[in-house]
Amino acid sequence: MKSKFLLGAVVTCAAVFGSASAFAQSAGSIVVYGGAAQINPRVESGDLTAPSLAGTKVDVKKATSFVGGITYYWTDNISIDLPISAPFKHDVVGAGAIEGVGKLGTVKSLPATLLAQYRFGDANSTFRPFVGAGVTYGYFFKPKATATLSGITGGTPSNPTTLSMKSRLGTTLEVGAAYNVTKDWSASLSFTKTFIKTTGSLSTGQTIETTLDPVSIKFGVGYRF
Repeated sequence: MKSKFLLGAVVTCAAVFGSASAFAQSAGSIVVYGGAAQINPRVESGDLTAPSLAGTKVDVKKATSFVGGITYYWTDNISIDLPISAPFKHDVVGAGAIEGVGKLGTVKSLPATLLAQYRFGDANSTFRPFVGAGVTYGYFFKPKATATLSGITGGTPSNPTTLSMKSRLGTTLEVGAAYNVTKDWSASLSFTKTFIKTTGSLSTGQTIETTLDPVSIKFGVGYRF
């Protein structure tokens, strides 16, 4: 539903401003933008280490948050993008042998990404598709475990199980498009795929290796300086 809303917003902008003159982003331009993004992890979970039920795995659910950023046009076609977002809050749920037990905890993520982009067309094009590649540091913080996790791992009310998730560096690929609605205003929609893994650790001494590899969608409205 949120993805359809973001796509609809771009289509609406194109319909409303389709007759406006587009002058655009040329070398030296700086675009500051704001909008929203959704991160949807494509999880491949390893097994929780012993002692545990064989095949005990986890899944990490999608999350949505506000996002902004700065794009600098190095040339008419090459840009550098630095997204800046509010934290994303993800639910961690049981999978594999414990699928259906419900929520095991929550964790917040704050991805720090730097992208180099190539934009097709010339500086005065109204519609400019682009591709990008870069690095992402996935910072995971404020993990909270539930009573369900304690019950599965032998925790007690007086000594509940706690969890943590290791922050890691990954690579990111991007595809998207920008629509220049006026001389200074633009709207953009992009999709990214980040390749990143993490290690979850419990206070009981157990660990679990997890590939996250999230797909993200981002919509933004930008102003050119």
